[in-house]
Amino acid sequence: MRPDGTLSPETATRRFLSSLDQPSRILVAISGGSDSTGLLLALSDALKADPTSKISLCAATVDHALRSESADEARDVAALCRSLDIPHVIKLWQGAKPKAGVMAAARDARYGLLAEGAGDLGADIIVTGHTLDDQRETFAMRGERSAATVTGIADAVLFDRRIWVARPLLLSLRADIRTMLTGRGVGWADDPSNEDVKYERVRMRRSLAGEGTSIVELAAMTASRMALDEAAAGWVYAHVDVHEGMLARVGVAGLSVDRAVLGHGLARLAAVIGGQPFALGAEQIGAVLDFLAAARPGRMTAGRVVFDLRRDGLYLARETRGLVPLAVGAGQRGLWDGRYLVANGSGVELTVGAVGAAGDALAAKASVETEAAASASVVVGQQAPTSLSLIPVLVTGIQQRRVGAVRESSVPKDLGTLDSCDKHRNEGGEEGGAETAGSEEDTDRAGERSAAMPNTRQHLPKSALTRALAAQPRILASDAPQNLASHIEIMPYFAPFDRFLTRLDLMVAASLAAAFGTRPYPKPPLGLIDGKTI
Repeated sequence: MRPDGTLSPETATRRFLSSLDQPSRILVAISGGSDSTGLLLALSDALKADPTSKISLCAATVDHALRSESADEARDVAALCRSLDIPHVIKLWQGAKPKAGVMAAARDARYGLLAEGAGDLGADIIVTGHTLDDQRETFAMRGERSAATVTGIADAVLFDRRIWVARPLLLSLRADIRTMLTGRGVGWADDPSNEDVKYERVRMRRSLAGEGTSIVELAAMTASRMALDEAAAGWVYAHVDVHEGMLARVGVAGLSVDRAVLGHGLARLAAVIGGQPFALGAEQIGAVLDFLAAARPGRMTAGRVVFDLRRDGLYLARETRGLVPLAVGAGQRGLWDGRYLVANGSGVELTVGAVGAAGDALAAKASVETEAAASASVVVGQQAPTSLSLIPVLVTGIQQRRVGAVRESSVPKDLGTLDSCDKHRNEGGEEGGAETAGSEEDTDRAGERSAAMPNTRQHLPKSALTRALAAQPRILASDAPQNLASHIEIMPYFAPFDRFLTRLDLMVAASLAAAFGTRPYPKPPLGLIDGKTI
């Protein structure tokens, strides 16, 4: 590492390759610009120098079709890949482009197409050419918007719960990458949008003029953010229980922890329950924390979530306003309310709406069901909520967590995450009949907590349960077949994590997945990043 902490692109890529689980196949996202071209060449050189490596390369270029030159640039990249004997695919962003927010839409489409390309070429990880320059710009832009702990570009991001995207060059400068390419006699394409001052990043780039936050400061801020995430994950693990209808409860002890930890955890828990892609902002979560600090039972709403403070703890449920119906065509999939993925395997179009007034009936039904019954239901019917038949359609991939399985200790590093070879553990902590290891002290703590709090439906506050169930999905279909329910799959969706989950949020996301009983998030296929164990 150089005195200023930067890494040459060659050193950065070698360090990345040494951290990667083997065997592995890397998909390089290459646009033809200097950063991604330099990444491809540096990776190719490093692998050629190590004939024993079990890592291979492939590449993909996304043509956004936003500029007339983009198709030619993609073909130039394809020619470069052929010269390096690297398999390459071009993915075209098809269809109409939005008039507003085109950059955000292009980003989302780009990652989707890269994941598709990874599937086509058999890759198990994607790498992009983000640099230290990009990192400094991101910190500066976010720092102008918030006085809170600022985060930059994560070194690894899980996309769509299916493939990890790594950024090996975050400690490398663009100038060094271009020097490397010039020395190799390799050119690159410059995207005109990188000079268009209508974009915030371009304006920030010009104002920084190659300077910005030092690597030492960047590392300190990232470490602080990671520590907060770990503490919040432990808070979720120790104090949060989730019941039917996505009704979450925070025990009394969980409300007296450090304010920063409580705010971080609550902001992300609320985003999951409210179906919001971002955690509550500083002003919103500040108001919630002030409400809780007053310690007076009552309710307030923030981020589409009702915070219901009672003597036995805080209950969180989706508010019943703004629940917009969603049409899902035959054989199609759709995301309802940012909280549930609906897969329609029937031969008719469905409309997904909220249970609404039927929540009272469901709450009454839930109060007499046994503890082993399904923890969430979807109502199928053809008329208004008052005439719905209570035919349960199980929400797959979500279970009520048993209070007796909760430990008060810190969250395990691997909670809620899976290696590719792992099996999903059931809520009792079993895998293939073997119990998860736990101390007698853990068991005693769990028993004490179980006795101290309501953990059955009969003891849940009826109004809170009714509110939660009223915001659950129900299915309406014209000419619905008698066995409609068997053709519908409804899965919980964590809006702040399930599309893009950064490594900075991995621990708290994993802890929330465990609390909700959903499938775990896959671990990054990296043993070390920047010298730290993942």
